[in-house]
Amino acid sequence: MIPRYQKILFAILLAASLLMSMALWQLRERAHQRLIAGQDSAPTRAPEVALAEQATLLVANDSDGSLMAQLHSLPLPADPGSRARAVLGKLLDLYAAPGAAHSVPGGASSVAQVFLLPAPEIGASQAQSSDAQLAVVNLTGSFAASHPSGIETETLTVLSICNTLFANLPSVTQVRFLVDGQPRATLAGHADLTRAYLAAEAVPADKTRP
Repeated sequence: MIPRYQKILFAILLAASLLMSMALWQLRERAHQRLIAGQDSAPTRAPEVALAEQATLLVANDSDGSLMAQLHSLPLPADPGSRARAVLGKLLDLYAAPGAAHSVPGGASSVAQVFLLPAPEIGASQAQSSDAQLAVVNLTGSFAASHPSGIETETLTVLSICNTLFANLPSVTQVRFLVDGQPRATLAGHADLTRAYLAAEAVPADKTRP
């Protein structure tokens, strides 16, 4: 004859097994529902790919201190801020390439973001469109830290960035710089990053080459 305590123990174990089975079944159902929900919310179309367009890059040359306009075909997003970042990324990729006429390490990843904001008034003597924009270029700290120091080389970098923005985004009339999201006095000890650079001060390029 089975002792009473063994019957009670068996009943407890059976009840625990049933409870565990029910809990596992519920967990399985929840996981299944989450999987179905994830499939339903997944995009049904591939993301749109930016089409290649012609961009004008104002490329610096250390040998004569000039900016040369170069035409490049590259994918340009429709969003103006992303578009600005794309053209500047290509410009800095040229500078990071071996044998560059203006050699600066870093490449496209040196441009963290480009923000486009309504441009502040620039003075009563200078007329400005109501849709004029200020481009805020946020460079990485590593780019500033590795940039060659010197008034001419730093100024060429800053002006080439400004002029490239002016050439490709007509609404941009002013450019300011941040480094790692913070104001910075100079790029690498010389070029002033505290001021706004104006399109009216753009250095004209007298030559264009593909």
